[in-house]
Amino acid sequence: MRSWVIWATGVFAYVVAILARTTLGVSGLDAAERFSAPPGVLSTFVVLQLSVYALSQVPAGLLLDRFGSRAMLVTGGLILVTGQMTMALTEELPVAIAARVLVGIGDAFTFISVLRLVPRWFTPRRVPLVTQLTGICGQFGQVLSAVPFLMLLNARGWTAAYMSAAALGMLSVVLTVAVVRNAPAGTETAVPRTSLRRTLGGVKTVWSRSGTKLGLFTHMGTQFSLTVFALMWGIPYLTTAQGLSKETAGGILTVSVGVMIVAGIGIGVFTGRHPARRSDLVLVIMGSNVVIWAIVLLLPTQAPMWLLVLLVVVISVGGPGSVIGFDFARTSNPGSVLGTAQGLVNMGGFLVSMVVMQTMGSIIGAMGGYSFGSFRVAWTVQFAVWFIAIVGVLVTRGGARREARVRPIEVPVPAAVSVPGEGSGGGSSEAVHRHSAVSGSSDLPPTE
Repeated sequence: MRSWVIWATGVFAYVVAILARTTLGVSGLDAAERFSAPPGVLSTFVVLQLSVYALSQVPAGLLLDRFGSRAMLVTGGLILVTGQMTMALTEELPVAIAARVLVGIGDAFTFISVLRLVPRWFTPRRVPLVTQLTGICGQFGQVLSAVPFLMLLNARGWTAAYMSAAALGMLSVVLTVAVVRNAPAGTETAVPRTSLRRTLGGVKTVWSRSGTKLGLFTHMGTQFSLTVFALMWGIPYLTTAQGLSKETAGGILTVSVGVMIVAGIGIGVFTGRHPARRSDLVLVIMGSNVVIWAIVLLLPTQAPMWLLVLLVVVISVGGPGSVIGFDFARTSNPGSVLGTAQGLVNMGGFLVSMVVMQTMGSIIGAMGGYSFGSFRVAWTVQFAVWFIAIVGVLVTRGGARREARVRPIEVPVPAAVSVPGEGSGGGSSEAVHRHSAVSGSSDLPPTE
């Protein structure tokens, strides 16, 4: 029971981070008026915030491995609160941009910190499902921004809405301090201080593992299409290119949340029961994205409603599908560097999303603005990413299997399931499950 309470507290911190990430999206018109900012400037808020988020992943992972989930969740939460309070009080555009940078940094600390708790508090067979549930539950932050935050914004104004979001973040920090612990008592190892050179060498070692690369290519190829669609180009595409009203377009996007919940549970169960088939499932998800976009973009005229709904359904599966990448990182790296590994994986989808967003914007601008033809060309940028990601998965999964036959790894397990005789040397010794690399490889079934 304690493990679920700790996990739920961490997930609440993630919900608050998603709320902070998406508040500007639902308050865009108010932001334009408050800061006297044209649409082009407002779009830089999104790009800059997510760029900071992506580029902070490796530093956040290194800090996570050094200080643990509790400290990182508290620090990230305080940074988020500072960013939201700044947004609430300022009317200056440069200060608002700085506030969104803080939100990006705090957001970067949160998700991987919650993921690091999962293998320390749950048995190995539960980890894939709980990892998926983490991603699913976090999406309720988007619901909070779209419903109560927006209602408060309309009823009480900008400052009240953003200060309320900041207060929720402060509550999360207090709960984290009171409830969250990095690992069961006696199973956590103190990480020695190392030089910058050795730290960077550790990052290189983590990246050298095929399972880490497999996780990055997985995250890259499954997540980016949904991110680009939901955060920037989806609504303009559905309204200006496909001729839908804003209300209808928004309704189609709400389908995404339900799909992610159902798909996430199914993917979590599947990957837990069939770990050897994880990369096959990833390829199916990427392939389905390629097919549905090819069908939509090959149409010479606007797509029927059912096909647009199907498009959103298919790309939404990529959200929980991207979480499989973190599972590859978990089963391919020792627990002592899990934060670094998951940070590297998390960079994949977000960095690519930034590139695709900017490239599409350039294409649309060069072709004269929003139109059916300009969007039709701009969306084809995605196919280059899928080609790279699919090839990357096919190449790296073979490497992960080869290295698994010769390299043993350590996977931390909760005290309740620790191996007798191991990790029992006192409070400074970490309980580990030491097994063959075949059982812990990123794409082969474990022997537990």
